[in-house]
Amino acid sequence: MGNSYAGQLRTRRFEEVLHNSIEASLRSNSLAPRPIFSQLYLEAEQQLSALEGGSRVDNEEEEEEGEGGLEPSCPPNPYQMHPPPEGCCTTDELILKSPTSRGFCQAGKDLRLVSVSSEPIDVPTGFLLVGAKSPSLPDHLLVCAVDKRFLPDDNGHNALLGFSGNCVGCGKKGFCYFTEFSSHINLKLTTQPKKQKHLKYYLVRNAQGALTKGPLICWRGSESRGRPSTTGTGSGSLFPPLDSSGPQAASSSEPTPGTSPGVPMGVQHAGPVSDHPSQTAATGPAVFNGKDSPKTQQLVKNKLPAMPRPSALGVVSNSGPPKKRHKGWSPESPSATDGGYSQGGGNRAKYESTGTSCMPQVGLAGPASVTFPVVASGEPVSVPDNLMKICKAKPVIFKGHGNFPYLCGNLNDVVVSPLLYTCYQNSQSVSRAYEQHGACAAQPISQEMQLLLTVYYLVQLAADQVPLMEDLEQIFLRSWRESHLTETRQPQQAPPQPFPPAPGAVAQVTSAQLPWLAGLAASSCNDSVHIIECTHSLAEGLSEMFRLLVEGKLAKTNYVVIICACRSPAIDSCIAVTGKYQARILSESLLTPAEYQKEVNYALLTGKVDSLGAFFSSLCPEGDIDVLLDKFHQENQGHISSSLTASSVTKSASLDVGGAPTCTSYGLEPHHVRPFQLAVAQKLLSHVCSIADSSTQNLDLGSFEKVDFLICIPPSEVTYQQTLFHVWHSGVLLELGLEKEHVTKQRVEQYVLKLDAEAQTKFKSFLQNSFQNPHTLFVLIHDHAHWDLVSGAVHNLCSQSDLSVGLVDRLLNCREVKEAPNIVTLHVTSFPYALQTQHTLISPYNEIHWPASYSSGVDLYPENKKYFGLSEFIESTLSGHSLPLLRYDSSFEAMVTALGKRFPRLHSAVIRTFVLVQHYAAAMMAVSGLSQMKSYTSVETLEITQNLINSPKQCPCGHGLMVLLRVPCSPLAAVAYERLAHVRARLALDRHFEIILGDPSSSITVGKHFVKQLKMWQKIEEAEWRPQTYLELEGLPCILIFSGMDPHGESLPRSLRYCDLRLINSSCLVRTALEQELGLAAYFVSTEAPLEKGVPNEALESDAEKLSSTDNEDEELATEGSTSEKRSRSHDSACSPPSSKASSSALCGESSAQPGGPSQREQARSPQPCSPSDESRVPGDKQRLRASQRPPVISRHSPGLAPQPDYGLKTSQRSVQVPVTSSSSQLSSSGSSSSSTVPSASTVILQASHCSMTRACQQPPIVFLPKLVYDMVTSTDSSGLPKAASLLPSHSVMWASSFRPLLSKTMTSTEQSLYYRQWTVPRPSHMDYGDRAEGRGDSFHPRRLLLSGPPQIGKTGAYLQFLSILSRMLIRLTEVDVYDEEEINIDLEEESDWQYLHHGDPWPDLELFRKLPFDYLIHDPKYEDASLICSHHQGVKRQDRANPRKPEELYVRRQTSRMRLSKYAAYNTYHHCEQCHQYMGFHPRYQLYESTLHAFAFSYSMLGEEIQLHFIIPKSKEHHFVFSQPGGQLESMRLPLVTDKSHEYIKSPTFTPTTGRHEHGLFNLYHAMDGASHLHVLVVKEYEMAIYKKYWPNHIMLVLPSIFNSAGVGAAHFLIKELSSHNLELERSRQEELGIKPQDIWPFIVISDDSCVMWNVVDVDCGGDRSRDVTLPTLSREFSWSERNVSLKYIMQHIEASPNITHYALIGMRKWSSKTGSREVRKPFSRCHVHDFIILNVDLTQNVQYNQNRFLCDDVDFNLRVHSAGLLLCRFNRFSVMKKQMAVGGHRSLHITSKVSDHPVAVVPAQYICAPDSKHPFLAAPAQLLLEKFLQQHSHRFFPLSLRNHGHPVLLVDCYLNLGSQISVCYVSSRPHSLNISCSDFMFSGLLLYLCDSFVGASFLKKFHFLKGATLCVICQDRNSLRQTVVRLELEDEWQFRLRDEFQTANAKEDLTGRHI
Repeated sequence: MGNSYAGQLRTRRFEEVLHNSIEASLRSNSLAPRPIFSQLYLEAEQQLSALEGGSRVDNEEEEEEGEGGLEPSCPPNPYQMHPPPEGCCTTDELILKSPTSRGFCQAGKDLRLVSVSSEPIDVPTGFLLVGAKSPSLPDHLLVCAVDKRFLPDDNGHNALLGFSGNCVGCGKKGFCYFTEFSSHINLKLTTQPKKQKHLKYYLVRNAQGALTKGPLICWRGSESRGRPSTTGTGSGSLFPPLDSSGPQAASSSEPTPGTSPGVPMGVQHAGPVSDHPSQTAATGPAVFNGKDSPKTQQLVKNKLPAMPRPSALGVVSNSGPPKKRHKGWSPESPSATDGGYSQGGGNRAKYESTGTSCMPQVGLAGPASVTFPVVASGEPVSVPDNLMKICKAKPVIFKGHGNFPYLCGNLNDVVVSPLLYTCYQNSQSVSRAYEQHGACAAQPISQEMQLLLTVYYLVQLAADQVPLMEDLEQIFLRSWRESHLTETRQPQQAPPQPFPPAPGAVAQVTSAQLPWLAGLAASSCNDSVHIIECTHSLAEGLSEMFRLLVEGKLAKTNYVVIICACRSPAIDSCIAVTGKYQARILSESLLTPAEYQKEVNYALLTGKVDSLGAFFSSLCPEGDIDVLLDKFHQENQGHISSSLTASSVTKSASLDVGGAPTCTSYGLEPHHVRPFQLAVAQKLLSHVCSIADSSTQNLDLGSFEKVDFLICIPPSEVTYQQTLFHVWHSGVLLELGLEKEHVTKQRVEQYVLKLDAEAQTKFKSFLQNSFQNPHTLFVLIHDHAHWDLVSGAVHNLCSQSDLSVGLVDRLLNCREVKEAPNIVTLHVTSFPYALQTQHTLISPYNEIHWPASYSSGVDLYPENKKYFGLSEFIESTLSGHSLPLLRYDSSFEAMVTALGKRFPRLHSAVIRTFVLVQHYAAAMMAVSGLSQMKSYTSVETLEITQNLINSPKQCPCGHGLMVLLRVPCSPLAAVAYERLAHVRARLALDRHFEIILGDPSSSITVGKHFVKQLKMWQKIEEAEWRPQTYLELEGLPCILIFSGMDPHGESLPRSLRYCDLRLINSSCLVRTALEQELGLAAYFVSTEAPLEKGVPNEALESDAEKLSSTDNEDEELATEGSTSEKRSRSHDSACSPPSSKASSSALCGESSAQPGGPSQREQARSPQPCSPSDESRVPGDKQRLRASQRPPVISRHSPGLAPQPDYGLKTSQRSVQVPVTSSSSQLSSSGSSSSSTVPSASTVILQASHCSMTRACQQPPIVFLPKLVYDMVTSTDSSGLPKAASLLPSHSVMWASSFRPLLSKTMTSTEQSLYYRQWTVPRPSHMDYGDRAEGRGDSFHPRRLLLSGPPQIGKTGAYLQFLSILSRMLIRLTEVDVYDEEEINIDLEEESDWQYLHHGDPWPDLELFRKLPFDYLIHDPKYEDASLICSHHQGVKRQDRANPRKPEELYVRRQTSRMRLSKYAAYNTYHHCEQCHQYMGFHPRYQLYESTLHAFAFSYSMLGEEIQLHFIIPKSKEHHFVFSQPGGQLESMRLPLVTDKSHEYIKSPTFTPTTGRHEHGLFNLYHAMDGASHLHVLVVKEYEMAIYKKYWPNHIMLVLPSIFNSAGVGAAHFLIKELSSHNLELERSRQEELGIKPQDIWPFIVISDDSCVMWNVVDVDCGGDRSRDVTLPTLSREFSWSERNVSLKYIMQHIEASPNITHYALIGMRKWSSKTGSREVRKPFSRCHVHDFIILNVDLTQNVQYNQNRFLCDDVDFNLRVHSAGLLLCRFNRFSVMKKQMAVGGHRSLHITSKVSDHPVAVVPAQYICAPDSKHPFLAAPAQLLLEKFLQQHSHRFFPLSLRNHGHPVLLVDCYLNLGSQISVCYVSSRPHSLNISCSDFMFSGLLLYLCDSFVGASFLKKFHFLKGATLCVICQDRNSLRQTVVRLELEDEWQFRLRDEFQTANAKEDLTGRHI
C-alpha cells in the first residue's frame, strides 16, 4: 500500500477505496466531519475532483454495503453515541448471560471489552488481542486472541490466508476457520463471515493496566474504507515499530458504528471532535519550504493518528513485524530493544521511533508581545549555570495552560514567553463571526485537545522550520470548525441537519490520556519532540528538562512538551524550544527593536565580536586576511599592473580630462504625470467631493478659495530631500498660487515637514495658518503613514524617552487637526494594514487603492513602463519561468548556522553581518587577482562583486550598477562600511566604485571623484552640488549600505542591479516589515524592450488590486536567451561545495584575461539592440516570446542538472548572444570547469560594449533573501497566497481572535481592508487604541483619507497631482459660467423727446417716469432670434439683421464668462456651510424633513373650473401661513403691510418656477438674502414633487395640478399670479377685520428664474449736485461709474422702499454683461421689457393674465399686455442680475420625440404638422409647444411678403408670437382703452390671429391697412371655432382663402392660408 511517489495518489486501487470511503460517509445520516486525510493531504477541490468517477472495487464492497439488516448503511450519529470511557471497567447496560446472548461465547463467558478489560488474560506467544465487531452489538467490542501471522502488517499486506484464534472467555483454542470462530463468539451473521470485516482493532493496555481499544487493523483492498496509512519511502507504518510495545499502527478497514469513517477509536474518544484531531495539523497542501517534499507529503498523507499508548500484550516483547515479514521474521523472535518504559525521575521518557517525518514549513514565531504576567506556583525551578554554553542556544519556554512555576538561578540563559498562552486563550473563545453558522452553543476546544494538536503541529515541523502562532491558531480554528459547524457539502441521501448536535455527547480527551496520546504522536518524529509527564507540578518537568539538557540527552530534540495532568480538571503545560536553530530565532524574535539594538551595541562595545574576526582570520590560507591585503597593497602600490584595473582607470582619467564620451542609455527622466497617477488623483478628488456632498456637513468645498498643504514624512534626510525634489519639480506650488514665478528650494521646505524633534514648531505654525485662513483648504499629507503609530500617551508615560516617540499621534491626531473644518488629512502608505483595525479613524469609504492596470484583458492605463513589484518577483520563482529574481544563498546560510552554534551568545544579526562582509571582502580580493580567496565567498557574492567592478568597463562613460546592501542595524552598518572601505582601499579599487553609508539621520557622502562624474553625466554646472537623494546616484557604480530599522520611502535609481537583503531581521517577521524590505526592489521596467509583443495571458486575474498573489499577474516573464530551459531545483544556485563554487566563479569575471568574460547571466539577460538577433531565434524561442510579455530574463540552473545543449549553435546564430548558462550552471556536478563548453567566439562577443544602464531600464534588480524569508515569501498557504500574507499585518496590532478565516487569494485591496478591520485590533501602544468602541462607525474621522499603493509606484506624484486638480476644482467651484452678452437692438433705439435726466435719483420719480415712452424693442440677448417688435419710431429704419442662429446652436454659441462666486451668491444643493445649515433644513427645533401637505383651492372663470393647488410646508415655515382654528386648514399666506419699514426681512414673497433642476437649481438664497428672513416658494410640477422635496426638505413647495405636468412656464406664471391675486384678497379680508385698510396690504411678489446667481449694483459718480439739472454734454465729461456685487436683500429692500411703489405694475432689472457701457447705466430707469427677475404688482395687474398655454416668450407677451393696459413697467438700470448657464432642466427638458421610434431621433420642425383631427399624432409633445417652435422656424412660408420686409410687419392682435428673426411684428391690443401704437402709417404684410376672444371684432380689424397679397393666419382650438371666427370677423370680405377640410387639401403646397384681396 506504500506510495513511493511523494504527494501523489498513484494507484487506482487506492483512489477507488478512498472514493468508496467518502461515498459511505456521504450516505450516512450523521453529520460526519470530513475525514482527516482530506485536510492533511488534499484540498477540498482537489479531493472532490480527484475522486469523481471512482467505482466500486469488487463484490466484497457491494456485499458490505448491501448488508442492510446486519450492518446498517447509516450508522448511528457519532455525536449522539456515548462510547465507554477509556480505562474503565464498568458496563453501560445489563445483558442477560445466556449461552446464545450476543457478547458472550457459546460457553456463556463474557467477551465484551468493558467486562474483561481489567481481567488477566492468557495470551499465547505469537498471538495478539484484537477487538471483533458484531453488527448486532454496535456499542461493544468482543475480545479475541488471534495469531498475528493471519493479521496484516502495517501496509495491509502479508496477512496469511486463513485464521487461527482462541476464545479468551472459555479458553477454547485452535479455531482454524473464522466461520467457526464467529459462531462460537455469537457474531450472529447471516452472510459469510470475513475476518477482514469483523476483526477491527488491536487491543492495548492503558496506563492503569486496563485493556482498551487500540489502533485499527489495516486490512487491504475493499477493507480500506478508512484512509490507508503509510509512511515515507521505504518506511513501514505511520507510527513505526514502537520499541516499547507490540502492536503495529494500522488503519481501519471500514467505518465503525459510533465513529467517523476512517478514524481510529482511540482518536474517536480523544476530544470533542469526532473527526481525527490531527486533521488540522496542516492547513493546506504539503509544502516544504515552498517545494514539494517526499517526506512532508508522505507524512501528510499518513494523517498522524493519535493512538493510545501501547502496552505489552501477553508475552510478546518484540515491536511487531518489520517492513518485510517474509524475509524470515518469526513472531517469536525478540525485539532488538527490550520493551517497557524507562521511569526517570518520575517522568516518562520519550518514545523512541524509527520513522522520520516532517511537515510543511509554517513560518516563524509571531512578534514580541510580552504583556501577560507569568503565573507561578509551587517551588521555584533553578536554571542551571552554563546552560547556554552547553546548549549553544537560549531555550525558549512558552507558557501553556495552567500555572507556571518561578524560575531562579541563571535566568539570562532562558527566555519565557506568554505567546502560546495567549494563543490558547484566544482559541478558547468562539468568535461571534461563527454564531451565524449555528455555533453559538458550541464549546471551544478543550485544553487537552489544544495541547495534543500543538504536539501534532510540532511533530510536523522540519529541522529548518520554526513554529508560527498564526498556523497554530488556524489549526485550532479548523479543528473546531470541522467539529461544530454544519458541513458545506450535502449528504447524498439523507436530508441535511441545520445545526450540529451538541458536542457534549462526544467523549473528551481526559487528563490521564493526554500524556500517552501526546507521546504516541511524538513517537514518529525521530526524537524531534520530547514529552515529559509530571506527577505533581510543572516545576518537576522543567527540572527534568534542564537535567536532560545539561546531560546532553536532548541534543536531537527541538521541542520539549511538559505536561502535568495531576491537577483535575485542568492541566498545566508548557513547551520549551531547545533546538539551536529554532531557539535562536524565537528568542531573537521576542526582542523589541530597542532590545535588538541594545544587544547588538553591547556585542560591539564589549568586543565580543573580536572572536568572530579572529575566526575569519584563521580561515585565510596565508594567515591573517589583513596581512594578505597589506602584502597585495605593497606589491601594487605606485603602479597598477593588473589588467583588471587598467582599462577602468584609463577611462576614469580620460573622463577627468573632460573628454566626455557619449552614452545614449543615460538620462534622467523628465517629470510628467503618468496615466495611473492621474487616475488616482481623480479618485482622491472624487472621495473629497463625496465627503462634501454627504449630508453630514463635514466639508464645505464651496467655502474654500484656495488649497494649501503640508507633507509629513519620516525623519530620513534622503526622503526629505527626495520629497522636496518632487514638490519642486511638480510645479504644484505655482499651480496652487502659493508661490510666484521663481520658487527657491528654501521656499519649498515650508511645505515638507520632517517628523523629528524640530517638527512641533513648524507644525504649530501650520495649525495657526489654518486657523487664520478659514477659506483655505489645508491638506495634511502623512506620507509613509505606517511608520510610528505609537500613541502619544506612551511618550507622556516615558517623558525621558526620545522626543520622536508618538510624535505622529501628538501632531496629526491632536484636537486642533481633528476639529478644524478646513483640514483634510491624507494618509499615504504602501502598507496600510496597521491603519485598518477595528478602532481605525479612517472610514472604509475613504480608502483609495491603486487601481488595476488590466480589466477583462484590456489595458486601462497604457504606459511605456510596467511596474514590477512583489507579486512579479514571486512569480519569477515559479517553475517554468526564467531566471528567478528572488534567490537565497545556501552557502551563506550554512556558514551562519555553523557560526551560530559556535558563538551562541552573539546575536545572529552580528554573525550574519560579519559573514556577509567577509564574503564581500573575499570576493573583492578574488576579483582583484587573489584567486585563493574564491573559496571563502559564495557564488552569489562573487557574481555581485564581479559585475559591480566590471560594469563601468562596458560603457564609454563609465556608468555602472548599484548594489544595495541592506544592514538594518546602524552600528553594524558602520562596521560593514569601515571594513569594506578598508578592503577597497587596500585593493586600490577606490576609483572603481564608491561605498556609500546610507543612514536615515544623515545626508549622503560621496567622494569628490564620483561627484565629478555625476555632475558630468547630469550636466550640472553648480560648483557646490552634491547628491542628496539616491535617485541622483543614477549610473554610479557603488555599494549602498542602507541602514535603519525600517526603510522610510527612499527611492532607488534605475541602475540598482542587486538588492542584497540577506541581513534583514528575519527573526521577527510581520507582513508590513517583510513587504517593506522587499519593496526596496520594486521597479518600473521599460516595456519597449525589443520583444515581440504577445497577447496577455488569458488566465489573468482582471483585478490588479488583488493581493500579491503568485498567479494573478498580468504578464508572463519572457526570456532573452533559451526559454526552453527549466529550473529543476530550488532557487539556490549554490548547490556545489563552496570550493568548487568559488573556483567555478572565475568564469563569471569580466576581466578581459578570463575566457568567461562578463557574467553571462547579466549579459544574456540584457536586451540586445540588434533586431536580427530576434529574427534568428530558434522556433521554440519565438513561440515562447510571442506568448509572453515579460522583461527579458534568463533561466537559471543548478549545476549539472540541466546542461545547455549546443552552445555553439546558439552563439553563432545570435551575433551578440552570449552563452546563457548562469555562473552556477557552468559546473558539472564534480565541480570541474566548463570552459570547454564555451566557444572561442565568446571572447570576442564579450568585448561588445553594453552600458549597464541599458539593461537596468528593462530588467528589475535581483533580490537575495535570507532562507527563512525566502521560504516564507515563495511558499503558499491553503488559500494560494504567499505564506507571508497570513502573518500578523503589523507589530502594532493584534489579531482580534484566533477564530478568523484566512485571507483569500481573490480578495481585492478593499476586501483585504475589510478583513483587517474585522480581525485586527490595535495594541495598547497604538495611537488608535481606545479611539472608539468596537462596532461603532460614528467615530470615523470625516475628513481623513487613506491612499494605499505598492511601493515605488508613484504615490507622491499622484497626491501632488491631486493637490493640483483639487485647487483647480475649488477655483471652479467658486466660479460659475454666467451669460455675458451685449444687449441687442441698442442701435435701433431712437432718442425720444423725453428722457429721465435725474441721473442721481435712487428711485424713479413717478411723474417724470410716466412721461417716458415705452420701449417696445426686446433688448435681452436670449431673444436674439425673436421677431422684432415695431413701433412708429423704428418701423421704416429697420435694417436686415445678421444671419439667424440654428436652434441647436442657441445654447452652444451663447457667450459666457467665468465669474467668481461672491458671498452673496445663490447656491444649488451641492453647497454646504455652517451658516446655511439651519436654512437647508437642519433646524434644532424641528425634526429633519418634517413637513405637511395642504390643499388650497380657488375658482377661476377663464379655466371654467376650480383650481386645486397643494402646498408642502415644512414645520419651520408654518409661521408664514394662516391656518384655521381648529382644523388646521390652510387659509392664506401672510402678507406684510406697505407701511412696514423693518430691515430684518424681505416683504415680497419669492416664487421660483422650476423643472428638471432639483440638484442644480439655485434655490439656496440664504447668502443672497444675507441671512434676512424671506418667504421663498418653489413652484414644481406634480410628478417632480418627491425629488424636489428630497433635495430641498426645508423649502415651501407649490405643487401644480397634474393637468399641468406637460405645460410650459406660462402655466406656472399664470397660476403664481392667480394664486397671489386670490391670496391678496384673502389677506385683505382677514386683515380688514383687524382694522387694516385693504390698500395697505403689500401687493408685490417676486417671480425669479431658478438660474439667477448673483446681483450687482452700479455706483455712479455724477460730479456732485450739478448732476441733477445739467445737460447731457456737460454730464458726459463728469460721468463715471463702477459695478459691485451686492446681496439680493440690498436690492429688494432698496426697491421695496421706492416712493409710490404701488403705482408700478412690473419692476425689473438689467441682465448683467461685461460689455455694458456708460450709455446703458447713464439712465437710471427705463420703461421697457423686464425679464428673469421681476417684481409683480398683483393688485394692479389683476385683469392682466399670463397665457397659461405658452412655452416660449411668455414674459414678452405679458410685458406687452401690461403696457397696453396702461400700467407702468420700470427697469432699474443700475441693478443687474447674473444668470448662470445650466446645461440641464428648464426649457431643455422639453424634448420633442417620436412615438414611433424607440430610439431618440431628431425631429425637424417641418414634421410638427399633421392632418386636422388626426387621432394618432406621432410626436410625443404638447401641441402648443409644436406650434410655437413651428412658427419660429417656418413663418416665412406663411408670410412670404414679410420676409426681411421690416417696414411692413405682421400684425399680431392680443398676443406676441415669435415668427423668427427675419420677420418683424407689430403688437396691438383689442381691449378697450388700451394703449397701442399709431398704426395709421403702417401697411402690414400679414395678420396673425391667435385664439382671439370676443374683444376682437370685424370693425377692429378694419382699422388696419394691408399690402395686396398680404397673408392671414388664423389659429383656433378646433375646426368649429375656426369657422365661427371667420364668420364673426367677416374675414371673407377682405381675405380670400380656403379652409383645410380634407386631408388632401392639407397636403397642397399652394393656397396655404388666406390672402388679402
